[in-house]
Amino acid sequence: MTPRLTLTRALAVLAVAVLAVAGALLDLGCGTGGSAADDGSLRVFATATFLADIAQNVAGDRFTVGSLVPRDADLHAYEPTTRDVARVSEADLFILNGGGLEGTLEDTLRSSASDTTFVSASDGLTPRTPQPGEPLAADDGEAAQGRAVDPHYWLDPTLTIGYVETIRDAFAKADPAGADEYAANAAAYIEKLRDLDAWIEEQVAELPPEDRLLVMNHVSHGYYADRYGFRIVGAVIPSVATGATPTAKQLAALTAAIRRNHVRAVFVEPAENPRLADQIAAETGVAVVADLRDHALSEPGGEAATYLAMMKYDTERIVAALER
Repeated sequence: MTPRLTLTRALAVLAVAVLAVAGALLDLGCGTGGSAADDGSLRVFATATFLADIAQNVAGDRFTVGSLVPRDADLHAYEPTTRDVARVSEADLFILNGGGLEGTLEDTLRSSASDTTFVSASDGLTPRTPQPGEPLAADDGEAAQGRAVDPHYWLDPTLTIGYVETIRDAFAKADPAGADEYAANAAAYIEKLRDLDAWIEEQVAELPPEDRLLVMNHVSHGYYADRYGFRIVGAVIPSVATGATPTAKQLAALTAAIRRNHVRAVFVEPAENPRLADQIAAETGVAVVADLRDHALSEPGGEAATYLAMMKYDTERIVAALER
């Protein structure tokens, strides 16, 4: 055997060993959560932590649902790593919000994981029509560019019931033996969602209708506003995604609307840059509430560690900021 051939074989053995170690790490679910199922149970991931939590309530004890996007990352602009793609490729089911929320992330994952079944949790839900004067409304000219669908259905818990039913049916189809368990878990969680809806109504009732005015950092709370009687005055970024850049004209119009309507606060999420909101606040005197958690849960044990807790936390922050 020549020295050259010996080196070639040694390198081949080393490459196989490296791939084996990498595969083992993936099977252990290193990173943002979830693990390969050695016991034959379903392997399921979701894009965001709030989606994984909703799905986990349906799965119960049959398997663990992992989340792909880190808790405080911008879901609209997240770019998957090689490890992310590998996880999704090895999953039986991958749960998306849908409606365009994941943007190019969805396209990348679908093209890279052709053997994985993708489930869009918001399938079947009817997109809202923005009201006159809102960003993306038909009379808003520049701000209406693209007429993008608002994908933030989950901010209305009654619409989240649709998520639960879609996920329940997907789990039952993939694992018929667990269908009865998924149905029972879903029914119990739906009752919790109805209780959450009633709780939010009670909290918002403390605000006079004329004080229920929302300005968000990007277009996100339309379904929440429709359900609980708020009016959307505007958004710093007049888009359902956070990557758009408002024009000087749009920022001037928002500043004027805030003054005209005596708006009290602008709401920003941790993953968003509050620079423009801070600029508007400096000009108008409104408060900037920069810790809503609409897209991402807090760490376990935190103030918004589950979807239900996140919705309560955000409602408390909104009501407190708008009270006289």
